[in-house]
Amino acid sequence: MTHSYALLALVLIPLVGSLIVFALPRGQAAAAKQVSLVFSLAALVYAIVLAARFKTGGPRFQYGTSWTWIRDFGVHIALGVDGIALVLLLMSAVLVPAVMLASWNALDSRAGAEEAVEAPRRRSAKTFFALLLLLEFFMLGVFTATDVFLFYVFFEAMLVPMYFIIGSFGGPRRQYAAMKFFLYSLVGGLLMLASVIGLYVTTGSRTFAITQLIGHVPGGATQKWLFLGFFIAFAIKAPLVPFHTWLPDAGAEAPAGGAALLVGVLDKVGTFGFIRYCLPLFPQASRYFAPLVLILSVIGILYAAFLAIGQRDMKRLVAYTSVAHFGFIGLGIFAFTTQGGTGAVLYMVNHGLSTGALFLLLGLLIARGKSRNVNDYGGTAKVTPVLAGLFLMAGLSSLALPGMSTFVSEFLVLVGAFTRHKALAIIATTGIILAAIYVLYLYQRAFQGTVRERVTKFRDLNPREVLAVAPLIALILFFGIYPKPLLNIINPAVKATLSDVHQQDPIPPLNATVAGGSK
Repeated sequence: MTHSYALLALVLIPLVGSLIVFALPRGQAAAAKQVSLVFSLAALVYAIVLAARFKTGGPRFQYGTSWTWIRDFGVHIALGVDGIALVLLLMSAVLVPAVMLASWNALDSRAGAEEAVEAPRRRSAKTFFALLLLLEFFMLGVFTATDVFLFYVFFEAMLVPMYFIIGSFGGPRRQYAAMKFFLYSLVGGLLMLASVIGLYVTTGSRTFAITQLIGHVPGGATQKWLFLGFFIAFAIKAPLVPFHTWLPDAGAEAPAGGAALLVGVLDKVGTFGFIRYCLPLFPQASRYFAPLVLILSVIGILYAAFLAIGQRDMKRLVAYTSVAHFGFIGLGIFAFTTQGGTGAVLYMVNHGLSTGALFLLLGLLIARGKSRNVNDYGGTAKVTPVLAGLFLMAGLSSLALPGMSTFVSEFLVLVGAFTRHKALAIIATTGIILAAIYVLYLYQRAFQGTVRERVTKFRDLNPREVLAVAPLIALILFFGIYPKPLLNIINPAVKATLSDVHQQDPIPPLNATVAGGSK
């Protein structure tokens, strides 16, 4: 086959950067930060170039390449992207340098009190930034892999750097949260491994290439069991209720930058797995289990929203809001409509930007106040107006205010779900009201009202901190007004996936009546 080295080069950029940073001598924190930022920006620029050259009307998977890895089992180092993977890859590339800038002085023992992390320091800044680049390598790999076994390797390998980011740099209960995150994900990964092996045995294809496996998985009970192995692993990673219990702990205890990547990118691997692997590989099983998944998604929207309203820990609150948002994504995917699927993919991107911004801003606020309890704050907007303004914008994005990119994705999900499942879509719509409650209530308690004594000493965001978050807010606003560039990339891939699962958009009632009358 014709080899394109474009994706391989993109994936290797952060890996090379990580190895260089790890190899730096001790005490070279400043050099480690600078090298890490340069490599993350190089990956971002290269990803933008690839996106600009992506042909929306071209082949489904582009920039494809494949090299034999394990010949006896048909395993290949196979890379390629469709529109779904491309937009998630871009989102990942955008978030990593933002996280680095926001975390620039978080581990510096000489930093002022306003920039010190809330947890004791266990490792050096050099290690933290090297782990961020290593994590980016695995994230880019998981979105570009077109070999199921290679995808599984990247899927599991992501656990390692995130485990150390949480366990070494997180809050007071970091070790408990890191171990819980690792064990939940490991159990899901083992179930997926069993299904990967079953996929190889039952298809008889002697290959793990997804393009050659689609349409060749036996139906009946075999397909249902294989589907469940993949689905549970992805539901844990997403996380989908009731597999979500690890996220509030991990999101709350992870450092702000780690939490932004955990919820903004790693969790998207679960919902990406639904639409990339579960639907096309197991179409019969996907249709069979869809009603259950839709019900769990709606339950998650309401259940997590109510829990978020009652939280006092601000990072835990944002983690619960993400569980609710993943319910919307699940609803869009398993509605089996073009609008729902496109909205779900767009929701993944928009959620990564908005929640990433929220976690980064919360980290900057908590670094100044040394507390995650919202009741310890008040009147912050009068002291730090820039921080408050950016936080409000990120919060309004989280509740899907019209004019924000999240509104477009949430609207598409609900419209797409309504055409097939009216009752579930109507119930899910109440999540919009609940989102307004928990976001505005958080902002009111933390930033409005009487200025508390501890808040009077806060310093507003410096230019570096503004630079870390402002591009995320700018993208949210731009795609809220003009989402067409993303939709043009996503739509063909979603339609191809629905074709794999043998589903078509329902005919609108008016068109159905006209068609019936013309017969």
